[in-house]
Amino acid sequence: MRSSVFLGICLACIFTTLELSAQEDVKTLHASARKYMQETDYSNAALVLNKALSLEPGNADLQNDLLFTYYLARNYSKAIELGKQLIGKTTPDIRSFQLLGLSYRAIEETKEAEKLYKNGIKLFPSSGVLYNEYGEYLWSKEKFEAAVEQWEKGISSDPNYSGNYYNAAKHYYLTKDKIWALIYGEIFVNLESYSRRTPEIKELLLNGYKKYYTNMGSLTAPNPKNGFELAFSAALDKQAGSVSGGINAASLTKLRSRFILDWYQKEPVSYPFRLFDYHRQLLKEGYFEAYNQWLFGAAQNLPAFQQWTQANATNYEAFLQFQRGRVFKLPANQDYRWLQAK
Repeated sequence: MRSSVFLGICLACIFTTLELSAQEDVKTLHASARKYMQETDYSNAALVLNKALSLEPGNADLQNDLLFTYYLARNYSKAIELGKQLIGKTTPDIRSFQLLGLSYRAIEETKEAEKLYKNGIKLFPSSGVLYNEYGEYLWSKEKFEAAVEQWEKGISSDPNYSGNYYNAAKHYYLTKDKIWALIYGEIFVNLESYSRRTPEIKELLLNGYKKYYTNMGSLTAPNPKNGFELAFSAALDKQAGSVSGGINAASLTKLRSRFILDWYQKEPVSYPFRLFDYHRQLLKEGYFEAYNQWLFGAAQNLPAFQQWTQANATNYEAFLQFQRGRVFKLPANQDYRWLQAK
């Protein structure tokens, strides 16, 4: 009796050891495959991912990385074949829809792409990723208003996904809209502070303020039914004197400091807004000038920005430490453009 119990324990230990060993092998193989992907060696990446999947066939991360590898290798037939399998699973995931959509778009399978995004959004109505991808697809078809509607829905349903702010800011900057490029652009750089897209949107923000104050008469007036737009525009207009000598990081710091003091003059504020709360926090901490230099300085004049950071090294470094030590998160129900447009 004791020997059979002992044998059972030994077998259980062996199976557990084998299982753990297999898991370690899968992790090692997965890391190796991703290294090959980074090196654009897609043949070896696919080889290693298939080996890992033979050990753990249901691993969604491995499956999606294999799909992504096929897409990157421009093997769209294999990518679409695998993608169809993955979205047909009982519990598909968002990334499978995203990658299959990219594969359809790569070969101009427009009907399939649109159908896919619509089905994906039905399954995942809170997915900022899918709204963003669908919006980009519509933009590529020159359906600009339909595209921005998807980005707005993405901002509303998933306020901390950065891609929708990026695309919406670029869209509104190209229109006669007065304020939303400024708002969405600044939210984007706080959500995605150090990506390759960040300098592009910082430059858009600087030019957006120039556009606002040099073309005030020709831009579209705020929506009279949107109280947030009216309040925001009125507060900006009130501070126009701050930039009468020119728009640069220093004058924008002055303008935006006065804006925040004015916005919070009466509390509770009519329109709570996380971005403005962050501005007020930076003012209280003594970092608002450094933040505005970080936001506008390099886009305006890189040598002048470098001189400023050298002359204010202690404060600027303290701001960067403060910025990196916190996560900028937006609450629900502060998407005032979409909420008040419905």
